Amino acid sequence: MKYLIAGLGNIGDKYAHTRHNVGFDCLDYIASKYDFKFENDRFGELGNSKFRGRNLYFLKPDTFMNLSGNAIGFWMRKLDIPLNHLIVITDDLNLPFGKIRMKPKGSHGGHNGLRNIESVLNSQQYPRIRVGIGSDFKTGEQVDFVLSKWLPDEEEILQNLYEKIRLGIEETVFRGIGMAMNSLNANY
Repeated sequence: MKYLIAGLGNIGDKYAHTRHNVGFDCLDYIASKYDFKFENDRFGELGNSKFRGRNLYFLKPDTFMNLSGNAIGFWMRKLDIPLNHLIVITDDLNLPFGKIRMKPKGSHGGHNGLRNIESVLNSQQYPRIRVGIGSDFKTGEQVDFVLSKWLPDEEEILQNLYEKIRLGIEETVFRGIGMAMNSLNANY
């Protein structure tokens, strides 16, 4: 069995370790735990690992957030990954910082990266993990907020969240998304 886990973000030093790049940062954390490296490839950086006989492919699209679907669609076709074996990790302004929500499907909820994925795949029927980044900004400052760097005291909390997400991915590929949702959504 094969799975594609895509972390959303924007490429370039300007965007590194910003709230909008939580998907990239989460995949970097997972790579350090599974001891694999990302390699530049078509439409992004790709890494792979195995977990209990499952092939896990990790993708950081280089198409920028708002065109993430192009990279994801390409790799799903190339690797022959079914829609229900895609997991997208993304930021969410509507969740308080430190909260995680996993869903088996759903709308884009105003998130341009998810909107593009939905358009390219012609479906909302794919699992996603939304990581709360909060909404502590004044009217008109949303872009500045999502592109701001994490505060030092938030970094430790993020490492804990990334570990929970890693375990949630393992549970999804081995026991199913229902079990992973029970675990991730109930505790965070």
